[in-house]
Amino acid sequence: MSSFDEKVKSVLGGPLVAKAVAILQVNLGYACNMSCKHCHLSAGPGRKEMMSRETIEAVLGVLRRERIGTLDITGGAPELHPELRNLVREARRIGARVIVRTNLTVLEEPACRDLPEFFRDHRVDVIASMPGDTGASVSLVRGRGAFSKSLRVLKILNDRGYGTNGLQLHLVYNPPGAALAPLQMDIEKEFRKTLRTRHGIAFNSLYVFPNMALGRFRNFLLRTAQLDSYMSMVREAFNPATLEGLMCRDLVSVRWDGALFDCDYNQSLDLFVDSACPRHINGFDTGRLSRRRIVTGEHCFVCAAGQGGT
Repeated sequence: MSSFDEKVKSVLGGPLVAKAVAILQVNLGYACNMSCKHCHLSAGPGRKEMMSRETIEAVLGVLRRERIGTLDITGGAPELHPELRNLVREARRIGARVIVRTNLTVLEEPACRDLPEFFRDHRVDVIASMPGDTGASVSLVRGRGAFSKSLRVLKILNDRGYGTNGLQLHLVYNPPGAALAPLQMDIEKEFRKTLRTRHGIAFNSLYVFPNMALGRFRNFLLRTAQLDSYMSMVREAFNPATLEGLMCRDLVSVRWDGALFDCDYNQSLDLFVDSACPRHINGFDTGRLSRRRIVTGEHCFVCAAGQGGT
């Protein structure tokens, strides 16, 4: 039993278990136009992993059969997958709410410039990673020029009705470096003021996620000899109130190869769903997955630290 499991048991009286499968999160692959310093999957231009058409059809089959309400599409940069548009069309035809997670800059790639209109036409919810509200803060994580690209794309999304006319545009903030995230209320207020007054940009809400000590961010912590202190900090900041709302409790994550996980973070560690459940999309069983024991590790302290990943 990990020390995280022991913490959970002391609060809940038993292990962390799922409550439902309300969201099917699908990672289309690790290819990305960027190599962000905080990426827990180490996604980037050199990654070749990509979900096959057969696996995408299996995902759609689960949506049809199980009537899961939300399809959450992520990557890498999911916009780079040639089947993204077909997946969105079919999921919307089935009746699922569709979320696409974006780094924004990819929407300036020639093959992706139609996507703001496509997302609008299919009423896709957009969740955009935005690691800062200034050029300096974004460049630190994503490199020079990323902030100006992000602003241009946000303005395009606003012009298409996102954040301004009923279509949902949410931002995601990760703190720079080995620090806990500030209060969501405070950082959202700051972002809203800066983006509106300086750049004329609107959004619906902002989510705060701490940096997961996996992938490229873990390598950064190791290089800078901060891994032990970072993990000690998040352990000490454990907040029992976060356990009720942890995303793993109503979500199943599907990797590009169809393997099933409790969350996108567990993918990078090959921590598959509990062995009492099917571990591939082809054997998807909502009944068993809805009451499964969540597979945890020391990295789970990050999600349960402070205000958690809200």
